[in-house]
Order: sequence, then C-alpha cells, then structure tokens
Amino acid sequence: MSGETIATMQWRALDRDGEDKCRLARLGAGWMLVGHARFRDGTGWAALDYVVRTDGDWRTTSADISGEYGGGAVGWRLLRDPTGTWQLNDTAQPQLDGAEDVDLGFTPATNLMPLRRLPEVGRLSTRAAWLRLPGPQVGILTQSYTRERGGLVAYEARESGYRTHLAVDAQGFVTTYPGLWEAAS
Repeated sequence: MSGETIATMQWRALDRDGEDKCRLARLGAGWMLVGHARFRDGTGWAALDYVVRTDGDWRTTSADISGEYGGGAVGWRLLRDPTGTWQLNDTAQPQLDGAEDVDLGFTPATNLMPLRRLPEVGRLSTRAAWLRLPGPQVGILTQSYTRERGGLVAYEARESGYRTHLAVDAQGFVTTYPGLWEAAS
C-alpha cells in the first residue's frame, strides 16, 4: 500500500495549535494521500491519520481516518462505489450521492484532488463528501475553484459560506489557506 512517493507537504495551523503533513503517492492506476494531522480544538488534542485513495482522474474512491479524537480512539471509513454511492463505516449516506471528492475538514490536504483536476485556465465546480468534527458529521460541500494569476486560486465553499484565495504549488498542494494553514518550511 505504500506506492511511489511523488511529493510531500507539511503545514502549520494558523487558527490553533497544530500541524499536518502528508505524502502523495502513485498507487496502481490512481493516487493516494497518506497524512498525519495533530491539532488542538474544543475537545482537546487530536492525533488523526488519514489515507485517501483516488482513481486515475483524481476522484476519491475511499478515505480512512483513524487515531485519537475527543479523548478516545476513532476509526472512520468513507467509501464511494463506482456508481457514486457513498458509505460511512458500511452505512449508506444517500445525502452524499454524486460527490466526487472527500473534504476532511481538519486538513488542507484534500483540496489537492479538485486542484489537480482544475484546468490551467478556467474554473472547476465539484461536490465533496464533507467530514467535519466533532462527530463525525458528513454532508455535501459544493466547492468552486477558479485559477488566477500568480499561483492563486479563488475558492468558494457554498454550504459554509467560505470564500478566499488559496496559494497553490506546482504539485497542486495549498501552500497558504488564509487564516487557517500555511506551508511549513
């Protein structure tokens, strides 16, 4: 399951104590993100490991999250079958049907998938299976990405009302997520 490493990224949180680091690897005909997020929120310290798998077109096929959160062990698995139907820990999630991506609300790593599909000139709209904490809570997050000059991408998440400009590197990783994350040196 290790795959050939293509790139790595590390961020530090700007809105709380925390860090995140991940590795992008080629895995068969698709891709895999393997990451480790450590942060403090209202429940205390969290240590979450995640593995996100995509097909060759950068659409999420599964996401596994495990570790410690809210004072206890957690283990969540989001799975999208070829018809676009989602499950969380083997329980159908019809509200997520048709989502192409996963957005793990505790890391900037999962912006990579839509950013890799974003054309050099233009815009991409997508629906993500949005996993938020505490919970987990899962729902749809409708996102739009518009490439601008200077490595910037205008980003909007409809359901949260969030809008910003993301700085993005050549691999497609966010390097600056204003007020939330920045790449660590």
